[in-house]
Amino acid sequence: MDRYLIETPHTHEECLGLLDQILASGYLHNFDWGCQDGDHTGWAVIEADSLQQAMLAIPTMIRPKARVVKLNRFTDEDVRRLHATG
Repeated sequence: MDRYLIETPHTHEECLGLLDQILASGYLHNFDWGCQDGDHTGWAVIEADSLQQAMLAIPTMIRPKARVVKLNRFTDEDVRRLHATG
């Protein structure tokens, strides 16, 4: 499975409805929120088989504004190889 970063920007007016939908979908424990600091954005890292599957963690009301990024990690060897070929 791959790991994906999900970013869900939303307005103050959308906030409680979004929280309700994320709670109902079972993903609330995956998210960290900036809402109480005035940044109405939620961030989560989830495992999924595809980008399309990761998108299912985002309620439809906010999906058009959301951003999903497939994550990867680099090993020491990866960095050395990138320097050698770069």
